[in-house]
Amino acid sequence: MRKKLLVSAAAAATLVLAVPASAAAPTPGAPGVGDPYYPSYGNGGYRVSHYDLRLKYQPATDQLEGTATLLATATQDLSRFNLDFALDVSQVLVNGRPAKFAASGVQELEVTPDAPLARGSQATIVVRYSGVPSTVSRYGFTAWRHTPDGAVIADEPEAAWWWFPSNDHPSDKATFDVSVLVPDGTQAISNGVLTSQSSKLGWTRFNWRENKPQATYLATLAIGKFDITTGTSAGGVPVLNAYSPDLGDNADAARASVERTGELVDWLSGYFGPYPFSSAGGYVPNVPTHYALENQTRVYYSPAQFAHGANASVVVHELAHQWYGDSVSLERWSDIWLNEGFATYAQWLWSEHEDEGTAQQLADYVYASHPAEDPFWTVKPGDPGPDNQFDGAVYDRGALTIQVLRDTIGDEAFFKLLKAWPAEHRYGNGTIPQFQALAERISGKKLDDLFRTWLYTPSKPAAPTAAKAQLATTAPTAEPHSWQKIKAAQEH
Repeated sequence: MRKKLLVSAAAAATLVLAVPASAAAPTPGAPGVGDPYYPSYGNGGYRVSHYDLRLKYQPATDQLEGTATLLATATQDLSRFNLDFALDVSQVLVNGRPAKFAASGVQELEVTPDAPLARGSQATIVVRYSGVPSTVSRYGFTAWRHTPDGAVIADEPEAAWWWFPSNDHPSDKATFDVSVLVPDGTQAISNGVLTSQSSKLGWTRFNWRENKPQATYLATLAIGKFDITTGTSAGGVPVLNAYSPDLGDNADAARASVERTGELVDWLSGYFGPYPFSSAGGYVPNVPTHYALENQTRVYYSPAQFAHGANASVVVHELAHQWYGDSVSLERWSDIWLNEGFATYAQWLWSEHEDEGTAQQLADYVYASHPAEDPFWTVKPGDPGPDNQFDGAVYDRGALTIQVLRDTIGDEAFFKLLKAWPAEHRYGNGTIPQFQALAERISGKKLDDLFRTWLYTPSKPAAPTAAKAQLATTAPTAEPHSWQKIKAAQEH
């Protein structure tokens, strides 16, 4: 039984005045955003709207010095917050005042400001740091690659930790200014537009700006000696590409592919709508990797991807991500199909354009060439799990699902949908359920069975189901001419 508390009216008024509605004590932000695939990635309690990175790099020693300024807004009354970072920190300031800081976990930097941050308030966070990134390992690897003349950072899902502190999850996007000081004769390339370049006392500073929201893993940095080409697409998009001078036998094939960027941006715009950023381009450094990555406005390509000759299909894949993955980013990593399925389907459309196999023929080939017992069908593109996030099935079965969707709702609704998704979620994030809802709204059809069968069922859809989806159920006589070029975009 509760006891009644009796107080006078005056005393009651005094109590109300003495205890504000927000009397709960400020609490620490979570050390992760709660992504089921990567629980410790990102952080709770705040959101970042802008990163200003001022860096100095010495290629000979791989020594990086940096000052990062983050403009953040508290989403709770915040006593402490975390940043994702792996280098050595010498100082942290919050709103101009020294803050306590300590490393914790695998990649966490705990920051305690001298005064709590009120919910809704904006804070300026300054972090001074240094280190040799190529020697720093997290989860058994480093994403930073020290090259003979500099360094390259481009990786997914984690890359930021090795060069700037961040809220490292694609659900928290921000604009970027990246200023890099390097010895004269060395170049620094990043996202967006080069706003200025100046030299003094043997050092050159490059200032880059990406003025549209960008996921942290899509921020890239390439330092070294490059041959840089610039131009403008027929549709008016500025293009900047860069190549290491020592690409050997792959040099010409790389250029023959990447120099088509402007043409391919314009071509993709016909399917996905206006190009969403102020520049486009890519770079090919001399590194031993075997993958490409859709860094926003500045795609990273491994030279090995052109070892068998020019491959415009790989360029199509990475540029398609500028709409599907970059402008519209994942809300959670389990929705990777929204990135890789659509970038692969763009390659299918390019194959059709080049008369190397229609999208329907490619879908038929994917379905018929994998027997029911093939582990390919056990991977669910709509939720593949962190170990299978970049499995070939996410790309191929993912694109197959898109062709089934096209056949189900018809070309008119389908191509309207391809443009509507990037338009409605421009510079934001999206989920598969949101995409399904948009597809149902545009087509007027219920699509629960389609998405459940083709994205979420860990087995091969039966032949009658495939036939209903207009797929050929007998094995094709030969793989489509474009197949090997398409598969090259899936190398990791």
